[in-house]
Amino acid sequence: MTAVVADTHTIVWYVAQPEQLSENASLALDRATSTGQSIYVSAITIVEICYLVEKRRLPELVLQRLLNVSDAADGVVVTVPLNRIIAETLQQIPRNTVPDMPDRIIAATALHLNLPLVTRDSRIQALTEIETIW
Repeated sequence: MTAVVADTHTIVWYVAQPEQLSENASLALDRATSTGQSIYVSAITIVEICYLVEKRRLPELVLQRLLNVSDAADGVVVTVPLNRIIAETLQQIPRNTVPDMPDRIIAATALHLNLPLVTRDSRIQALTEIETIW
């Protein structure tokens, strides 16, 4: 199995409510980590989670769990910074298909890394530019 990129809701559920994941999503995440691969998370995901914690839509524990697994030496969850290359790749994610900027950044991250994106988001799933798993 290959490494994967996780959408925001996917990584939230992975660290806090794994029962919310579909069977395919759970398998993809578990296979990536069990074969020594990583789950990649866009830096915008951490920003989104911070925002949701501030708005009290997510408990602080979710952010702490994500940061803990991101900081772990085993490299299971790897944060991908938003850089110029990903910003330029964003142009390949049609805004009329995926209008939300954080979602476009996450999709562009998957496209740049040439990895499948684990997401439940139907707009992202409609993209032909990337492989999605749910």
